[in-house]
Amino acid sequence: NAQYDTMMNGAGLNPAPWTSTRDSFGLSLPQGNLVIPFPGDTSRYYLFHETCDDYGVTFSALKLYYSVIDMTLDSGRGAVTQKNIVLLNDTLIEGRLTACKHANGRDWWLVAHKYNTNIYYKWIITPHGILGPATQAIGSVRDNYFGQCAFSPDGNRYAYYEPIGQDLDIMNFNRCTGDFDSLVHVSINDTANAGGMAFSPDSKVLYVSSTYYVYQFNLDTVNIPATMITVAVWDGFQAPIGTAFYLSQLAPDGKIYINTSDGSLVMHVINYPDSIGLSCDVQQHSIVLPTYNAFTIPNYPNYFLGRDTGSVCDTLTGVQSIEAEVRSIKVFPNPVTDNGFSISYMLPQNKKGVLEIFNTLGEKVLSENLAPWSTVHRVNASKLSSGIFILRIISGNTTSSVKFIKE
Repeated sequence: NAQYDTMMNGAGLNPAPWTSTRDSFGLSLPQGNLVIPFPGDTSRYYLFHETCDDYGVTFSALKLYYSVIDMTLDSGRGAVTQKNIVLLNDTLIEGRLTACKHANGRDWWLVAHKYNTNIYYKWIITPHGILGPATQAIGSVRDNYFGQCAFSPDGNRYAYYEPIGQDLDIMNFNRCTGDFDSLVHVSINDTANAGGMAFSPDSKVLYVSSTYYVYQFNLDTVNIPATMITVAVWDGFQAPIGTAFYLSQLAPDGKIYINTSDGSLVMHVINYPDSIGLSCDVQQHSIVLPTYNAFTIPNYPNYFLGRDTGSVCDTLTGVQSIEAEVRSIKVFPNPVTDNGFSISYMLPQNKKGVLEIFNTLGEKVLSENLAPWSTVHRVNASKLSSGIFILRIISGNTTSSVKFIKE
């Protein structure tokens, strides 16, 4: 919970022998947990989770569980009200759980993969419960190799990468029907034994982090495989052991972070993932961590994706849209110091933003771009003098501002 303690009734997830051996470290499953809010309920959440049930044989998950969290309980710290409910009994790829907002802007699609097949399981999460699963056979046969999958921020594409076996599949996704189509397969065929992938904030660029290389693909073209370029080669840095590339995650600040496959004290970052070519700016081992991290990285979908306006599924009434305005800018800390400050905000759906800071004379003293779908941003305040400032965010035809003080 928010006090860094086990949530009430929160112990004992994923009952299995392998789970009990990982008490000190956590489960080393890529995308083994996923949190989805109850549609229409701001206080309850589903936690979907797995473990490695068939350790030493297929290394598969034999159950997909869910648990329910109610944040109104335990004085607002939250409590688990249902735990280890089996959603599916089958032989599944361990982890690789992903989700995407339904085109109605309220419900969710949850996706898992059947082991040693090309079959996807798909559920719809609605205010009336979890419906499904439906199945679809498409793309490559997948094994329990070390890979990653994700939906694009706009929900219109899905990609799955694993370096050993079948490499990269890219597909279109219909948020109304839940169907995948227009499969594009890319054979990378490098020497990687683990890897990940992530989409850019504008959903037009795909990155593959493949042990020793980071590849970039331009999705805004007909021949996607032909656009593959190498934007980074691992430089051999040790912290304290090798920091080769592994899983990737698009973060709320519009950057892509890449972890390492072995325990290390650093992460890599792609600072401008919307940019084509080396201008995307891959900075290796530039993020210093306060402790060791290995094997996993936060796994979250685009929680701010709205309805698909004008589609046949855009039929709900009373569903709040995030398209109209920039929402409630918050500055923290405030007053700020030379160490800088962070802001949180919500941009209109799929819109880029511009951050501007003005002094009391109305002079613009800082201007920075904000990525689509981003919700947090860090500002360097070292060049600002002491005084009162106005921070303004412009996105499309909408503007919002907030006042802050520099000490």
